[in-house]
Amino acid sequence: MTSAGMNGADRQGLFGWFRDLDKIERRTFYACFGGWAVDALDTQIYSFLIPTLIALWGMTTGEAGLLGTAALISSALGGWIAGMLCDWLGRARVLLLSIAWFMLFTILCGFANSFEELMGARILAGLGFGGEWAAGAVLMGEVIRAEYRGKAVGGVQSAYAVGYAGAALLSSILFALFPPDLAWRWMFWLGAVPAVPALLARRNLGESSVFLREREARVARGAPRFNPLMIFHRQALKTTILTALLALGVQAGAFSMQLWLPTFLRTEQGLTTVEVGYHMLAMTGGSFVGYLVAAYLCDGIGRRRSFLLFTMLNWIAIPAFLYLPVGARGLFLLDALLGFASLGIYSALGPYFTELFPNDIRATGQGFSYNFGRGVGAFFPAVVGLVSAGGQMLALRDAMALVACASYLSVLFAVALLPETRSRQLVPGIAEPGARNAPNLSGL
Repeated sequence: MTSAGMNGADRQGLFGWFRDLDKIERRTFYACFGGWAVDALDTQIYSFLIPTLIALWGMTTGEAGLLGTAALISSALGGWIAGMLCDWLGRARVLLLSIAWFMLFTILCGFANSFEELMGARILAGLGFGGEWAAGAVLMGEVIRAEYRGKAVGGVQSAYAVGYAGAALLSSILFALFPPDLAWRWMFWLGAVPAVPALLARRNLGESSVFLREREARVARGAPRFNPLMIFHRQALKTTILTALLALGVQAGAFSMQLWLPTFLRTEQGLTTVEVGYHMLAMTGGSFVGYLVAAYLCDGIGRRRSFLLFTMLNWIAIPAFLYLPVGARGLFLLDALLGFASLGIYSALGPYFTELFPNDIRATGQGFSYNFGRGVGAFFPAVVGLVSAGGQMLALRDAMALVACASYLSVLFAVALLPETRSRQLVPGIAEPGARNAPNLSGL
């Protein structure tokens, strides 16, 4: 886009960039937004059900944490597989497959009659959860022009707040209308319903032109077939390791808080299931604002500074939420602050990873790094559950504070060693200008 066009978009206000998107960019934005919202809703459902399932099935906190961790680990595997499929088959096809997959197994979760059955269904559903982010993030990053990439991909990330809010609202309504032994099943069944319009929206979604041109360029120069292991080649290894550590810090910190929040509010604050739903709505409202603010900061001050700023905010918000003696109204404010910090930081991951990896292995690298963080980060809620089991080692709030705050050290380490990539162009067939950590591996 020309500088005149950019200035024209700026004069239209904060959302001028969105009005300036062309038809293909906007269609991709809507399709990915809907898919990520459903992904978030179905992923978050389980966190609302932990207290109920502990009571109904006699699970320990360690088992509850393990059930959540297993789904996150499988989603990590699913994300890496989806990334490889994206570089081989295309981004749009994998998006369609991933949402159909997790819709099916989310429905099956509602039919589980034991810990083991629910574990199996959640593991299989997790494969689709991971694939959804991997395919959507790389498609958005390639379709949206460079000057709007941070705002657009970060804006789509805010769909997770919409999904979380949907899960909280669904929980409050169903547990108010039905007994717990029936309400939790309807949570899974109704949670899959919004996936239907998301599937329909993706039927005519076009493929990324960057991917298509890169594939044509590879054929023209007789380059070898796609090799997913090239993300571990010596020229790409540093980027792969550091982006994986960055994703680990972001997600381990969020998981350690988000998975245990409903339980914390029930046991430590004495709230009912319905009241917990209201507080989770406040948190998701704050996260929605956080996603959008971080998206604009991502393009405004750069990717690295955005991560640094939100790390500092998390180190303030987490202890404040867990320890400040505030009343009911004050707790709602802390809900919003925690959501703003712990989830808003995600907005810069998609555009940053898209710009760090070269065209040849972008989806594979992005899928691996993000989902390595998700998979390893998935153990952190289990650690919280284990060290707080029975209160023998740490109280639940102390375990949450220690594990979550320590996680963000990984973010600081990775950002210190990665380059800034704001406004980097994605040029098929050659390495991006100045991309020291994003080599062109097409001829290898």
